Amino acid sequence: MKYGLADWTTFERGIEKEWLLTNGIGGFASSTIICANTRRYHGLLVASLNPPVQRHLILSKIDESVEIGNNKYNLYSFKTPDFIMDGYKYLQRVEVNNIPHFFYNVEDVFIEKIICMVYGENTTGVLYRIVNGSSRIKIKLAPLVNFRNYHHNSNKSHMSFSTLAESDFVLIKPDNYDINIQIYCNAGKFIDTKDNWFINMEYPIEKERGLPCTEDHYVPGFFELDIEPRETREISIVATTEIKPAYLYMQDIICNEEKRIGRLHNICRYKDEFALKLAEAADKFIVYRKSTNAKTIIAGYPWFTDWGRDAMIALPGLTLPTGRINDAKEILYTFSKYEKDGLIPNMFPDEDHEPLYNTVDASLWYLEAINKYLSYTEDYEFVSEYLYNSAKSIVEHYIKGTLYNIKMDDDGLITAGDKNTQLTWMDAKVGDVVITPRCGKTVEVNALWYNGLRILDFLQNKFEKTTEGYYGQLAEKVKDSFIKTFWNEEDQCLYDYVSGNYKNTDIRPNQIFAVSLSYPVIQGDLAAKIIDKVLRELYTPYGLRSLSVKSSNYKGIYTGDQYNRDSAYHQGTVWTWPLGHLISAFRKVYGKNETYMELVHYLLKPFEEHLRDGCAGNISEIFDGDHPHRPKGCIAQAWSVAEILRVYYEGR
Repeated sequence: MKYGLADWTTFERGIEKEWLLTNGIGGFASSTIICANTRRYHGLLVASLNPPVQRHLILSKIDESVEIGNNKYNLYSFKTPDFIMDGYKYLQRVEVNNIPHFFYNVEDVFIEKIICMVYGENTTGVLYRIVNGSSRIKIKLAPLVNFRNYHHNSNKSHMSFSTLAESDFVLIKPDNYDINIQIYCNAGKFIDTKDNWFINMEYPIEKERGLPCTEDHYVPGFFELDIEPRETREISIVATTEIKPAYLYMQDIICNEEKRIGRLHNICRYKDEFALKLAEAADKFIVYRKSTNAKTIIAGYPWFTDWGRDAMIALPGLTLPTGRINDAKEILYTFSKYEKDGLIPNMFPDEDHEPLYNTVDASLWYLEAINKYLSYTEDYEFVSEYLYNSAKSIVEHYIKGTLYNIKMDDDGLITAGDKNTQLTWMDAKVGDVVITPRCGKTVEVNALWYNGLRILDFLQNKFEKTTEGYYGQLAEKVKDSFIKTFWNEEDQCLYDYVSGNYKNTDIRPNQIFAVSLSYPVIQGDLAAKIIDKVLRELYTPYGLRSLSVKSSNYKGIYTGDQYNRDSAYHQGTVWTWPLGHLISAFRKVYGKNETYMELVHYLLKPFEEHLRDGCAGNISEIFDGDHPHRPKGCIAQAWSVAEILRVYYEGR
């Protein structure tokens, strides 16, 4: 991903694109390509103090300045309510090849900045390579320090720090907290500025979202270094919350990270540029969870943690085409241990809290993930020993009935929830207002239910050598009821949900799962009609609209405060992940013929360009329903990356 002057002709242009680094335990570093922080979530070190949660902003940024004679050049950029610092005008180019590189020039001085995190640690390093010109120059590097929950904003009046400084090291301790923030520098000396503060940094993205948008940062001082004419120097700054960080020199940090990424490339099933970029993106979401002592999947950066539904939808694409089979096994096994009354957690516990099970579809996506795992690995021994009992428990509890009014009706279909619960993936709710009420029998849940019955029927025949075929017979009943209940003859597609005598006619992407899953409940001519309807009314270059533009409830722009954003979240906003299922559905109906291959090419091509938009090397959570479909929501989303990666591999 390469960027140049045309990408930051103005401050507003420069903050349109972002970058993201992660550390495998939930922590991350992120900012814009001009290194101006525009979100409360931006920072060089957002540490995860209880992996992958308890995220805290530790180091906001480092302000760099160069003094040449009587001239001082500030290379950093920021915004306050009444001022813009335009250090980006000295930025020549940016390269983000997993590790971001920034290239600056002032007079005859050239500076390269490289940012990298340590995998498995709350440690971020910044390397400056300085090629000096004909004058003696002075470099000043000032860290902006903080310590607050990453969902909040800080204010000087609510913060206090104590500082212990040596020439190449400064230790900052937030008062009343048992944590040490350590910043090391391999060159120059540290100058203590005695209680200095950056006041009123403004975050334009938070302002747009209707949230508090200014905050203060503590500046303990700065590292200062003189460089002689024609001298080339490297300066490492490493910030950490670790008691004993593994590395204190950036060369070591960069070298180890490059080797780690190289190992990921080696196990990928495909090694073309697009596949490898997606594999690098996928790596950011697979992290360690301390409370379960196992791998899990972060739903999205910068603000989501791990969610059961998201994890099960994303798992096949993140782990199987990328060759991360052991990660897939570990995640599936962990979820199997937490299965309760037929449900898997929608949210895992942190510390001593109980898991949350408020989802109807996560357990059914778990069954699909098991089947996908088998299709890639044929590892029946692992599934039989560790996953089969939980799969059987899920189906049996759905038949008998379980929490949240989830139960099988007399017609074999699953009904769930009530007017006050949001159990499907379209779960936006503001206060007591349910934005997309979908209680009763929902189309994707029952497509997943049929799929799950077929999967369990196959597994039972495989492992128990039974000839009874109960689950298969039930699946046939479900298929018959599904078509009778959900087929909308007038619109030639499927109803979105049915509640009593009410049949909802909203055109949404949920119906595509009836065609796309491992065992599609709809096939043939009806399946082709569903695909046609979805393509005509929901398709955009970056995914499927959550509601047809023809609906009176359609909202084409996702913006404003929380109420306005949540009101648009599933009412027209574009989601990438269902596009993967549209492509799978097309393949199931039309096969791998020339038309299919050409369609896949057209549907995936926009994402090659999007990888340098939004968040460099990643795929956004959502996009505006209206042209030009600007990226919104999380800058990097697990199931967006996963589904594009999955269909890219499976469609080859």
